[in-house]
Amino acid sequence: MNMKGVGDFTTIVLIFVFVFLLLALIKIFHNLWWVPTRFQKFLSLQGVNGPPYKFIQGNTKEILTMMKATKTKPISELSNIIFPKLQPNIHYWANLYGKVYLQWYGTRALLVILEPELVKEILINKEGAYIKQNWSLYVKKILGDGLAMSQGEKWTKMRKLANFAFHGESLKGMTPAMIASVETMLEKWNCDEGKEIEVYEEFRLLTAETKDEREAEKLEKTIHQSIVELIKKREDKVMNKDADNYGNDFLGLLVKANHDDNISQRISIDDVVDECKTFYFAGQETTNSWLAWTMLLLSIHTNWQEEARKESLRLYPPLTSLARKTRKEVRLGHLNLPANAIILLSTLSLHHDPEIWGHDSHLFKPERFSQGVAKATKDNMAAFLPFGIGPRSCVGINFAINKAKIVLTMILQRYSFTLSPTYVHSPLSIITNRPQYGVQVMLQLI
Repeated sequence: MNMKGVGDFTTIVLIFVFVFLLLALIKIFHNLWWVPTRFQKFLSLQGVNGPPYKFIQGNTKEILTMMKATKTKPISELSNIIFPKLQPNIHYWANLYGKVYLQWYGTRALLVILEPELVKEILINKEGAYIKQNWSLYVKKILGDGLAMSQGEKWTKMRKLANFAFHGESLKGMTPAMIASVETMLEKWNCDEGKEIEVYEEFRLLTAETKDEREAEKLEKTIHQSIVELIKKREDKVMNKDADNYGNDFLGLLVKANHDDNISQRISIDDVVDECKTFYFAGQETTNSWLAWTMLLLSIHTNWQEEARKESLRLYPPLTSLARKTRKEVRLGHLNLPANAIILLSTLSLHHDPEIWGHDSHLFKPERFSQGVAKATKDNMAAFLPFGIGPRSCVGINFAINKAKIVLTMILQRYSFTLSPTYVHSPLSIITNRPQYGVQVMLQLI
């Protein structure tokens, strides 16, 4: 090849590289700037504003700075004003831009909606336009592809099974085991009478304790293997004629479905494991938090130790937010939203909203619910969302309420309690809203 040919070849390669880099830059510019700013303008024209999008980072730096500042600071005194601590960015920007605003986590737009009527429309989801937003890889790894994560036909099948497990006779069948577990915990507390105990950790052990061993300790080490072992124990009992069924609790129904003769109704062993993960982490942990925060409030307000469950769920909801995504173009109130728009709903904001609950929304007032939830919320069903509403509401609501009633009733029959002076008030939201340093109380036998 002569020098002219080499020069022509080099020129072609350089042109190719230049075009490739130019196209790459155009694509980067399109995805990281043009698409976000166009979406921001699209919503701005509809009256939805928010902090301006910044190239690549969006508002991530501001969000993390605000969260870091509040996370490290306990709340002075025993205030129930926890919204600014747990969701400082939403609290700040909602005051600045209103109850519907746009924020950015990197290049991902999050439409924050705090208007109760719009929240209700999204969660009731009559037209099927809203689906659950995918969780982070961290959460998905813990929960697997269970009921909280799945979509479509799989969700429908598993929801039907769970509905059966957590209602009627199936729920009644779980009550003796709950009572036995609480009895074991209270017997241990007898040795601590007059002493300080940390109830959040106690409730974590309680909800994990079964006749099959304490699942919590095993789940934290080898989640998948521990559940497989529990399943095998149930199967072995039936195989060895030690039991005539796999059990009437949720695990028993899942194992039965795994052995179903009808292939279309049968579920895989991985499905069983994932549902157990969901039940423990998404179900048990939320109840643990609820019980711990209720004990905190009852320790402070000792005259209300029989009438505080709903008010505890209002002030300290186990889940502080819910996320949805539009499956198609949809009209929400006065807004037109494109497909794949991510929507963030703050349960915490709704539960502490003075426009709904009055100027004393931050105060512990169980009498709010003396005439029922509808009266307390002024018939706004989206104002009180500890278990969600609509088709994707918490399937274990009856189980959670039943367990909380049993635990609190058995405790209150035997003990009065006050808050320990060592308690540090610092709510922390990691999947669930939990006490960062536990809840320490002083027990006294009645």
